[in-house]
Amino acid sequence: MTAAEAFKRLKEGNARFASGRARFPTVQKEVLKELAKGQQPYATILGCSDSRVPPELVFDAGFGELFIVRVAGNVLGPSILGTLQYAGTHLKTPLFVVMGHEGCGAVKAAIATKFSGARHRSRIALLLKNILPALDGLDGTQTPEALLRSAVEANVRHTMRELLNTPEAKLRIAAGGVKLVGAVYELESGRVRFLE
Repeated sequence: MTAAEAFKRLKEGNARFASGRARFPTVQKEVLKELAKGQQPYATILGCSDSRVPPELVFDAGFGELFIVRVAGNVLGPSILGTLQYAGTHLKTPLFVVMGHEGCGAVKAAIATKFSGARHRSRIALLLKNILPALDGLDGTQTPEALLRSAVEANVRHTMRELLNTPEAKLRIAAGGVKLVGAVYELESGRVRFLE
C-alpha cells in the first residue's frame, strides 16, 4: 500500500465513523490466527492518551491495520522515537500521523505553565517541557478557547517538525514512499481535520 492509499483509507474510515456508519467488525478466530503470524499496519499514529480519542475507532480500523503510539500531549521522547523508528524500519508503514485533539489537558497544562506560571508535579512538568516550545509565538491574550485551539495545532506541528528533523525521517522521505501528516480530532463531531 502506498502512503497516498493509506491516507485515503484513513480519511474514508473517519468519514464512516463521523457519519455513524462505522463497520466495527467482529474479529473472527481465523483473523486472529492470521494476525498472530505478523503485522503489516498501513499507518502509524502518534496520538494523545486521552480516552476519548481511540484511533482504531476514530478511523474505523480493524485489528492489525494501525500501529498506535499514545502519550499525553502526543509528544516525543526517547521511547516514543524508538517506537516510531521500529514502525518505519521493521513494519515499513508508509504513512505516519501526529494527531492531537480539541480540549487536550496536557496542552492546557502547558498553556497554564507558560502564560500563568502554573507549577506541576515533576514528571508532568517533564512532559510539558516537550509542549512548551510549541507555544512560542502564540498570543496569550486570546480567549482561552481560541488559545487552546491554536496551541493544540501548534503542538501537532511542533511534533511533526521534530520528527522531520530526525536522520531516519530525512532518509525515508528522501527515498520516497513515506508521508507524515498532522491532524486534530474534533471531540464533538468525531471528525479528524488534517493539517496542511
